[in-house]
Amino acid sequence: MLAAAAVFLVLVLSGSASARTRVYWVAAVPTTWNVIPNEKDAMSGKTFSPADTVFPTVVYRRYSPHWRKALANNPRSVTDGGLIPGPLLHARVGDRIVVHFKNMDTLRHDPHSMHFHGVFYRPSSDGAYIPGFSGRDADVKVGQTWTYRLRAVSDSAGVWPYHDHSMSMEDSIAGGMYGALSILGRHERRPDREFVVYFNMLHGFMTIDGRAFVGNTPIFRAKVGQLVQWDVLTLGDDFHTFHVHGHRWVGPGGIPQDTKTIGPAESFRVHWREDNPGTWLYHCHVESHMMDGMIGLYRVSR
Repeated sequence: MLAAAAVFLVLVLSGSASARTRVYWVAAVPTTWNVIPNEKDAMSGKTFSPADTVFPTVVYRRYSPHWRKALANNPRSVTDGGLIPGPLLHARVGDRIVVHFKNMDTLRHDPHSMHFHGVFYRPSSDGAYIPGFSGRDADVKVGQTWTYRLRAVSDSAGVWPYHDHSMSMEDSIAGGMYGALSILGRHERRPDREFVVYFNMLHGFMTIDGRAFVGNTPIFRAKVGQLVQWDVLTLGDDFHTFHVHGHRWVGPGGIPQDTKTIGPAESFRVHWREDNPGTWLYHCHVESHMMDGMIGLYRVSR
């Protein structure tokens, strides 16, 4: 009970001994977001005013059951604790995932939805607006709710994006209304540290998890000996390249990599056993993107 409460999800035994039903409560809510809270780019010394960096938007937010209480979207160790991206939803192959969604958009009063990549679902849980065909799952109006029922099947292991796919999709994604679904294999070990890196342009800046520039983007932390997992995703119109200084992972064919390209709506995860203490940069290696904000710090202690 205490472990379940700590991650704000409900685990209910389902038909088999190993499979579970994971229940989440999420809402679309208005917020005021600051892309650069410290108002500076530490690398170049350039400064910004709140007029440049603060804007109203609508995001996904995690709630307690029946939307009684707003909760933190993620632990600070995962995304630095902000509301962008939305809640990191966890499951394991074989699980059922139930996401109760409510539209609380009192800012734009737009319809919204949730559309999930990487999992099995019926059309009533697609969340994608198709004129003349889609139902309320893709057109949840202000004050209304919908429940999405998903299954993590054999080829669902990995990390996947979810996002608004209603008629408001373009504005929603541009405003930070997206999240990640992290699915372990049926017998896969859970990592000691999991980091979400969401590349996207936001309010004219190239951001990681909705923030731009060192000192604002998440500072991820691990210790030597820990198994770390990086969840890398992007939405929008741009291609990015993920790179972590001083580290490598094993790619397809057993080939070591330290940089990997990712395009719109793509996602991947990489693992390694940490063995290199120090303070390192992680960033998009498209140089203009890095200089416009897509850069952060990774700190490894002994």
